Amino acid sequence: MKTQQRLKILSVSDFIDPSLTRQVEEKTLEPVDLIISCGDLPPEYLSFLRDRLDRPLFYVKGNHDIRYTDHNPVGCTHIHGRMMVFNSVKILGLDGSMWYNGGANQYRETEMKKIIQSLWFSIWRKGGVDILVTHAPPRHVHDAEDLCHRGFESFNRLIHNRKPGFLIHGHMHKPFNAHEDRITRIGPTKVINTCGYTIFEAAP
Repeated sequence: MKTQQRLKILSVSDFIDPSLTRQVEEKTLEPVDLIISCGDLPPEYLSFLRDRLDRPLFYVKGNHDIRYTDHNPVGCTHIHGRMMVFNSVKILGLDGSMWYNGGANQYRETEMKKIIQSLWFSIWRKGGVDILVTHAPPRHVHDAEDLCHRGFESFNRLIHNRKPGFLIHGHMHKPFNAHEDRITRIGPTKVINTCGYTIFEAAP
């Protein structure tokens, strides 16, 4: 039986980690297959990663991403509300944070619920989701009680119903000593805070 090839994914969000920039510039970063941004990074930085690493880059927008345009970040793909398939891995993206002051890329719970409901047919047609890419975390998982940093309950329902292998998010700034410190399991789903950067492997 043929073994499914695993994807090595570089995920970034929220702030530029100097150690990652140095590895990219010096070409010492371990090879990756795909780059994913979970939001709140300058569009020029995403273009830099896409260009220097020469790998596809998928992104969602965070609540501070107000300078993005249809043409910048250059060469990158905005995946909000879209089902993408990359090397048989099915990826779904959802922008933004909880509504707190009416700024860009902010959603009320009811709005996010409607967006997810509109995607059910696409999810079913693709045969489910392997990686859910968001900016905000799920409610009561890595989130906080202030409205800006509160997670979405609708993400929990999506995890419960579709059981993706991963939900990766940003938004919550926190130092980590090891990759495992970033992870909380909800059943079969690994919820990973990718603040700064991390590298993980995924398979269909």
